[in-house]
Amino acid sequence: MSGRVEIEYCTQCRWLPRAAWLAQELLTTFETELTELALKPGTGGVFVVRVGDEVVWDRREQGFPEPTAVKRAVRDRVAPGRTLGHSER
Repeated sequence: MSGRVEIEYCTQCRWLPRAAWLAQELLTTFETELTELALKPGTGGVFVVRVGDEVVWDRREQGFPEPTAVKRAVRDRVAPGRTLGHSER
């Protein structure tokens, strides 16, 4: 599975800080599994997290993610079976 994560965020909504913080969380947690993490400016209220070409979180369907929920979704694709330690409880 791809080690590339993309976070597409709405520039009109000023969601860059939220996207950047989530990117930092993912890069810290998966520093050896991820090959790339991209922040992609978008519009229209978008906040979508993709692993490779697969959407793993979409704000329109699921609301804003808790970091642990996104970490689980990413983990299941880039490091299946790995524990997330204390953040998984």
